Amino acid sequence: MGGWAGKYVIGLTGNIATGKSVIRRMLEHLGAYGIDADALSHRAMARGAPGYAPIVKLFGTYILDEDGQIDRARLGRLVFADPQALQALEQILHPLVRQAVDLLVRRAPQKVIVIEAIKLLEGDLRQVCDAIWVTHSNPIAQLSRLKQKRRMSDADARQRIDAQSSQQEKVAAADVVIENSGSIEAAWRQVNDAWQQTVPMGAEPQPAAVPAAAGELHALKGGPAQAEEIAAFIQAATDGHRQLDRMDVMEAFGEKAFLLLIRDDQLVGLTGWQVENLVARVDDFYVDGRVSLDEAARILLNEIEQASRELQCEAALLFLPAHLARAEAVWAQLGYEKRTINSLGVRAWQDAARESMPEGTELFFHQLRKDRVLRPV
Repeated sequence: MGGWAGKYVIGLTGNIATGKSVIRRMLEHLGAYGIDADALSHRAMARGAPGYAPIVKLFGTYILDEDGQIDRARLGRLVFADPQALQALEQILHPLVRQAVDLLVRRAPQKVIVIEAIKLLEGDLRQVCDAIWVTHSNPIAQLSRLKQKRRMSDADARQRIDAQSSQQEKVAAADVVIENSGSIEAAWRQVNDAWQQTVPMGAEPQPAAVPAAAGELHALKGGPAQAEEIAAFIQAATDGHRQLDRMDVMEAFGEKAFLLLIRDDQLVGLTGWQVENLVARVDDFYVDGRVSLDEAARILLNEIEQASRELQCEAALLFLPAHLARAEAVWAQLGYEKRTINSLGVRAWQDAARESMPEGTELFFHQLRKDRVLRPV
């Protein structure tokens, strides 16, 4: 048994760029509560957070950017070139991350928890997991992902890969191995099969949805089975400016969830949204012109906010194209305020906006909860 009564805890690990986050999101689609321990470590070193002062004391002000925040890229180049420096950094961060994980797991209503951590096996989180899942990819796939998705130079990417322990050592410790060098569909099949076969709550039947009345709008969680329909709807809603096919949407499911707006079994609107680092981000919002924007926004955002609160989100960020952003009264009525990134104040919220905000959109913000994990001291 793991460390929390009534919870089944999956420890998810694997070397850099083997697709851990994609696999975690797949498990979240299946009903798990996901925790990114590495993102929590980033929070722990934000200015004012518990890890900030001891890290600056250890490494000096050289690691600070012009805003006084720790420059993680600069710090990374230091510690990944010096194993003793990396160990010293981990001794500061790991206890803080462990405390935050404990808080999140105890508050989570979900029975299945997945904790993603690149150093899971080296720390004490391993002892509280019921099962260890490991992602594995070939070195060519790792290098390609680091250079394309993280925009690392070839030298930096190889340094990160070489600084890590052997993939085979992780595979040897695994209860489940997900081979993630190939297609997204192949990864989906492996995750779904392992969920059904190894997770005690994985095969529990879901409650049947209450049928909607004729003409009534209602929200429905989208899944890979609707990938082709989602692609066609987005393409039509943008007059072909976004050319998508089924595989594009399947890839997107590795990053986000889709919430569908249905009327009389017809798709009339949708949102694409994700939760990372306790921040909800809505970066797709499409509504059929024959549907009231007020009603569609209320139904979709209420559903997203309810799910986001269950995921313990602190804030929701809504990224809207200009034609939807102009309807400010609609968003204000739902508690969303037009903001700039810098005005968000909290570093984690600002980072979330910078990471996720599509070009040409405007930002609307709604705070979901006042108490924050690893809040400043």
